[in-house]
Amino acid sequence: NKWAAFPIFIFLLYLIFQSTFTLGNYPMNWIDWLVGQLGDFVANFMKDGWLKDLLVDGVIAGVGSVLVFLPNILILYFFLSIMEDSGYMARAAFIVDKLMHRIGLHGKSFIPMVMGFGCNVPAIMATRAIESRKSRLITIAIIPFMSCAGRLPIFVLLAGAFFPHNSALALLGIYFLGVLMAILSAVVLSRFIKEDDLPFVMELPPYRVPTGKAIWRHTWEKGKQYLEKMATTILIGSVVIWCLGYFPRSEKGTEYQQEHSYIGQLGKAVSPALEPLGFSWKMDIGLLTGIVAKELVVSTLGVMYASDEPEVAEAVEASDTDALAADTQLQGTLARSVSLPAAVAYMVFILLYFPCIATFVAIKNETGKWRWAIAVCAYTMVVAWIAAFIGYHLTALFL
Repeated sequence: NKWAAFPIFIFLLYLIFQSTFTLGNYPMNWIDWLVGQLGDFVANFMKDGWLKDLLVDGVIAGVGSVLVFLPNILILYFFLSIMEDSGYMARAAFIVDKLMHRIGLHGKSFIPMVMGFGCNVPAIMATRAIESRKSRLITIAIIPFMSCAGRLPIFVLLAGAFFPHNSALALLGIYFLGVLMAILSAVVLSRFIKEDDLPFVMELPPYRVPTGKAIWRHTWEKGKQYLEKMATTILIGSVVIWCLGYFPRSEKGTEYQQEHSYIGQLGKAVSPALEPLGFSWKMDIGLLTGIVAKELVVSTLGVMYASDEPEVAEAVEASDTDALAADTQLQGTLARSVSLPAAVAYMVFILLYFPCIATFVAIKNETGKWRWAIAVCAYTMVVAWIAAFIGYHLTALFL
């Protein structure tokens, strides 16, 4: 239905994001409690020293801060599996074909774009089904603006901390900002890539009720990939981040230690470029590690702000206020340490900046040229900085 199709699609997305928070909130709190208990047990059991600090502040704080958001990831993939297996996604691609052509894309571009909400890498690989080279190249270039599941924990973390009563709307807004930037970018790129488009031909599968077995298989496969990434990339990344923040050693206090550590020096080196966006050097480090994998942003923030949590807890207790009624310790810490305009700018920057290394390589492989991958990454960095700068000042002005 040309009138009801888009409102229904938007409403379904809102339900998905609302469910991500409401249904995911309970298991998220349970996992957060277990991670906290494990950290306390190890801290009480082991003697003071670098090994204890590594396990508590590096491994448990780093990996645990990402593990907390596993339920949200599973819920997102659960609903995406239902939409795809029911035949709804193919019809959505057919409905938006006319709109897609107006912005220089193809009806078949819609499915890879939606797949980008899960992971940008298979989404870019899925563009092989697009016969038109022009539409294919443009689709590849704009897929990084589609917020992948790796970014979801960051947005859940920040939306829960700074928009506790409107988390779903905040999440929906950030996703739609990514779609808007993708559309605007497609319009611009379509003026520079001049090739004839091919007609849209696509077989529509019948509507069907997805089987529980198929949905479970798809959801679990994605969840397993997330767990495998935690056991490899995120674990290694958390240990490396901790080591860079732990050395060289200083006896002048935790804050001084972090600030003058190797990672602190790295964060301060890039700080002048990001300072206009309201980011602290700790937030800058999260952006740097996010280039490897976006899940590392939460892990990095968990490690960098771990030392702040006792002070924050005492401050909340002393003030006798509920302002920090957040779902996790890290959310509470960030709510006290980061301003609202900076948090909004951070969400916008995370949404739009350099895709992860795996996506970078996928762009090169699918286009066959390094220059396309480099150009896409440079473009996303510029767009991210400008959009975050605007977001920071608009939020400071109106909120």
